[in-house]
Amino acid sequence: MPATRIRPRLSAALVLAVVSSTAHGADCVGDLDQNGFVDAADLARVLGDWGPCPKSCASDLNGNGFVDAPDLAALLAQWGSCGLPWATVLEQTPDPAVVIDPALRGAILKTGLPWRVRDNATQIEMVLVPNGTFDMGASPGSIHTSSFFEFPIHTVTITEPFYLGRYEVTQAQWTAVMGTNPSEFQSPSEQVPASQVANRPVEQVSWDDIQAFLATTDMRLPTEAEWEYAYRAGTTTAYHSMPGYPSGTDDYNQVVSIAWNFIVGSVNCTSGSACQTRPVGLLAANGFGLHDMSGNVSEWVNDWFSLDYYAQSPAFDPPGPPFGFGGNRTRRGGSWGFAPGLERSSARDFGTPSQPYNFVGFRVAKTLSAQ
Repeated sequence: MPATRIRPRLSAALVLAVVSSTAHGADCVGDLDQNGFVDAADLARVLGDWGPCPKSCASDLNGNGFVDAPDLAALLAQWGSCGLPWATVLEQTPDPAVVIDPALRGAILKTGLPWRVRDNATQIEMVLVPNGTFDMGASPGSIHTSSFFEFPIHTVTITEPFYLGRYEVTQAQWTAVMGTNPSEFQSPSEQVPASQVANRPVEQVSWDDIQAFLATTDMRLPTEAEWEYAYRAGTTTAYHSMPGYPSGTDDYNQVVSIAWNFIVGSVNCTSGSACQTRPVGLLAANGFGLHDMSGNVSEWVNDWFSLDYYAQSPAFDPPGPPFGFGGNRTRRGGSWGFAPGLERSSARDFGTPSQPYNFVGFRVAKTLSAQ
């Protein structure tokens, strides 16, 4: 005869007592599904497992072989946001001087998650990008200067919040994880003193090279859709918000406040102070608090590159095409060697995934379910 599961009978006093507790365990053991919250899903799991637990089960929080009242009390005492076990919170709520749009601040606050954090293992600083919907592809103000593969404009929804590196991964951060520095720009210059060289973005790393860094750090690359959504941060213009242009702008002459690139009007970047990377974070951030989304180094994203993917892209969380045009992966944001027109929100570029370039780096993303 199968064992009968005994359902607990909860007294109101017990529930009120434990819910009123503000203590959260250091490891937030009640977050059974590791989504950053102790919530109804975790409670349902404990109640479903109630009774003897002869084999180790997650609901047996105190490890005594039973899912019982002490486990329930421990779970309810941690009810709500757990914080992030992998990160140190730097700012719980968005700084209104950085995230100036009230709608964006509201979207971040609605998640219940901290806005600005530092990954404990790598010391990489990240900001929260809330879930939301946007129009992906050529901006209305740059229709006639956009490439054909920036069309059709299509509505995309990012269904879950995620963390994205506030800056491009630096030479120091790469070296700390991988033990070597492949970058071309390792020497100081008139514009970059020796004390700041380590804060230049790492480059000369291929898409393939980056996979080892991601596996070691439990990070990932953003998808192309996530990247553009994060870049735009609520704007619909060619370039994201910047000082004097809180809603963004289509005027490429203003890009100097957000992007390191070669001198406007040059045919190419062959010499001079513009032809180098700069320490991350020196120029203005976008509406989420992300720096260098335009310029400095172009950024690998996770997707294969396709000329016509936008015509068939799913409306929710597009993962990118199953294979790439010419075997190429996608790059975004433009670099120190690019013209401003190639640093627009929707501008797309591609490269051989096994090939490193001195104008290409990356920034990391973190999925909340992978805490």
